[in-house]
Amino acid sequence: MQLNLKNPIVFFDLETTGINISTDRIVEISYLKVYPDGREETKTMRINPGMPIPPESTAVHGITDADVADCPTFKEVAKSIANDLEGCDLAGYNSNRFDVPLLVEELLRADVQFDMSRRKLIDVQVVFHKMEQRTLSAAYKFYCDKDLEDAHSAQADTHATYEVLKAQLDRYPQLRNDVTALSEFTSYTRNVDLAGRIIYNEQGVEVFNFGKYKGRSVAEVFRTDTGYYGWMMQGDFLLNTKNVITNIKLRSFNNR
Repeated sequence: MQLNLKNPIVFFDLETTGINISTDRIVEISYLKVYPDGREETKTMRINPGMPIPPESTAVHGITDADVADCPTFKEVAKSIANDLEGCDLAGYNSNRFDVPLLVEELLRADVQFDMSRRKLIDVQVVFHKMEQRTLSAAYKFYCDKDLEDAHSAQADTHATYEVLKAQLDRYPQLRNDVTALSEFTSYTRNVDLAGRIIYNEQGVEVFNFGKYKGRSVAEVFRTDTGYYGWMMQGDFLLNTKNVITNIKLRSFNNR
C-alpha cells in the first residue's frame, strides 16, 4: 500500500557514537524522502563526530574513526540537512525516542533552528511493538517476507523501515493511511519536548513527566519553586527541553 501523503515524509536513520542523546554524536545519517506523488529521493552521508567512536558502537554499525576522519562535521552539514527536511514529516524506527531527539539536539548545537511544531512524527517501531513486538530485522521478515541484508547500515535500515510501514498498512486495516493518524498512533504521550520530560495533560496544560513534580503544571511549579527552573537549566537535560521550559517561563512572566 502506498502512503497517503499531504506533505513529503522523510524516513531517516542515524548511526552514532552511543545512545546518550545529550552527549553522543551522529556518525552517519541516511534519509529517504517520499513525495506525495510517490517520487523518492535518497541521501546518505558520513559525519566526523569530533570524538572517538567507542569500539562497542563500531561493533554495531561498523564505522570506525578512520572511516570518518576526512568527513565533514555535523555543523558543516547542518543547514543542508535542515533544508532537506524543510516542510517534511518525519518517520523512523525507534525515532520518537532516539533519532528525532538526537537529530534536533545536533541541530541546536550547530545553531540551526528546526521547527517541530507542525511536523507529524511516525515511529514504525511503535506500530510493530503494539501489533507484534519484534526487532527491525524480524519486522522486515514478518511483514515483507525478506531477510534484512546489511542490518545496522543506516541506508539499509532506512529503506527497510519504509517498506515495513507500507506492509503494516496492508496488513492492519484498522491503521488509517494518514500521516496525522499514524503520528497519533505511534505516540505514547503528547510530548511538549522531544524527550518527553514535559507533556500535555488531558486539559492541554504543560506538566512535568518526571521527578517529584510529575503531573504538576510546569508554569505553576516555576511560580512556587523558584529554584527549580535554574536547577533544570544547569542539569543534564536536552537543549530542546531547556528551550521548552524557557518558553513556558517567559510566557508565564509576560502574562502577569
